[in-house]
Amino acid sequence: MGGESEIACRLARLDPTASPARPDTAFEPLESPMPLSSAHPRTASADPPTLPSADDAVAHTLLNCLHREVCGPEGRSFVESGDAGHLRLHLACSDTWLRVRLRRTSLLGDHRFTGPAAELRGAAWRVLTWSELAERIHTELDLRTGVGNDEFLGQLASSHAGVAAGLARRGAARPTSRYLESEQALLFGHRFHPTPKARGTDPATWAAYAPEARAAFRLRHLAVRTELIAQERISASDTAVLDRLGPVPAGYTLLPAHPWQYELLAEHPRLRAALAGGDVLDLGPGGDPFTPTASVRTLAGAGVFLKFGLNVRITNCVRRNAAYELSGAVALTRVLAPILERSAARYPDFAMLGEPAYRSVSAAVAPDLLEGFGVIVRDGLDARLRPGTTALLAGAVAAEYPTGSAHVSRLPPATGPQAALRWWDDYLRLLVPPVLAAYFTHGVVLEPHLQNVLLAVDDDGRPRQVLIRDMEGTKLLPGPHAATLAALPASVAEPMTYTARRGWDRVAYCLLVNNIAEMLAALTDLHPRLEARLWARVRTVLANCSAEHGEPPPLRALLAGGPLPAKGNLLARWERRADREARYLRIPSPLAASIPDGVRRTPVRSAR
Repeated sequence: MGGESEIACRLARLDPTASPARPDTAFEPLESPMPLSSAHPRTASADPPTLPSADDAVAHTLLNCLHREVCGPEGRSFVESGDAGHLRLHLACSDTWLRVRLRRTSLLGDHRFTGPAAELRGAAWRVLTWSELAERIHTELDLRTGVGNDEFLGQLASSHAGVAAGLARRGAARPTSRYLESEQALLFGHRFHPTPKARGTDPATWAAYAPEARAAFRLRHLAVRTELIAQERISASDTAVLDRLGPVPAGYTLLPAHPWQYELLAEHPRLRAALAGGDVLDLGPGGDPFTPTASVRTLAGAGVFLKFGLNVRITNCVRRNAAYELSGAVALTRVLAPILERSAARYPDFAMLGEPAYRSVSAAVAPDLLEGFGVIVRDGLDARLRPGTTALLAGAVAAEYPTGSAHVSRLPPATGPQAALRWWDDYLRLLVPPVLAAYFTHGVVLEPHLQNVLLAVDDDGRPRQVLIRDMEGTKLLPGPHAATLAALPASVAEPMTYTARRGWDRVAYCLLVNNIAEMLAALTDLHPRLEARLWARVRTVLANCSAEHGEPPPLRALLAGGPLPAKGNLLARWERRADREARYLRIPSPLAASIPDGVRRTPVRSAR
């Protein structure tokens, strides 16, 4: 690495506002308004984009992460103004210039791309394969962090394989339920995570259990001596669904297992000993098939959801159910019951799926088997869903590409701008006020990211109800819930809490950046001229909520245009951090009232 790039790399670390050390760069003033659709001028509406190849999809996801977490914060991402429209990124530590063609720009900076990435070599741009792009990013992160990661490229390759396999199986039979189809429609996954489809397994195993493969399968039934069962429940009826799955011999209790997890744990010496001694009986596959939801390890069937442990890294974490998560799910369901009851009186079209029970083998068999075979019972939809509505996974509605019938292009917004605005008003009304009230009134941190939110629509596709799920991401603020937390074991209470700052970052990120911004982007794909108006409606809802809650400082800051928190998934994966330890960076917000229509949120660079 030459002296010039060493200086640039040091500047990037010490002064993120420093300009790249190149003498031939010229910049247009940030104040110069430019049409947001200059890359591809559009009329009042546009057709949804066609699906990309796996190569392009993976490259775009990596560039999204690079732009948000590395180049953007350092002022090293530039929208070119002199040609058909590209985003150009400078990797300071390796002195590498990349670019990708723009399909559409965005006020938030989460631009839409098309085609492959390219690298500047001399005076010419050379197209990169997705794997070459991955290697460039690997080199840059190695240089700038001083942290090595010999798993990173393999995880990217696994994610690419998952995307390719999902695309190849698009012709497979779809589930008869439109809801289940939406759960299985996320072919590309999280747009701002470098390895959204990494599964670390062979293609045959992936095809047997992945939602994108439209899998359905029977559970593995184990019979465990009743005295060796560990479980907690709010009422006996909460575990009755497990008992009804199949018969067991007298003196035993049924424990269903995810068949993939059973394969992963089959050679565990304590399990082998328990099987040999008759403490655990392997009854084989049994019952009706269950269907994997978008989280992979949570399955739908028998009128409920069952959340299993799975010793597989999915995005950032190996998805086993830790002991504190098993107990914490039931404890939170109990604590939240009166809060949700009061909330329902104010927000009748918002509900949460509880997790009232878990079951596993006891720690006396083996502590890691308690976590490995722990299954959490989650409420089914029938208990919460309004009659005459259909639940759709919000992530499928907001996907960048139309991969199923739940996509926003198949709903009322596709019929015109006014229908899109009405639909948007309904969505914001259902989602935003109850999530903010949970935080500011009740001290509860909800996690309404796209994979945790179900949108119930009527026969006309209009939003009628929002359901939120997953107690794992739900936390309590310690101040309002001090007495409750003090009554719990410390091992359960501590992971169940967030500080006010951490809690607000999580709420604001999941609500505004992961959910609302992505849904807004999908609407903007259909109606590019609506982007500023859609953000203005978000601001109006936030202003109303702020007034209702006494103008709390976090909402005042949002309304003043303060930056939004965004989770750093690329750096978390590179540094091998768990989700809970991921850092939040600050990205420019489109919520300030003074932002005029058409002003870019990414620096504009003249073409060379």
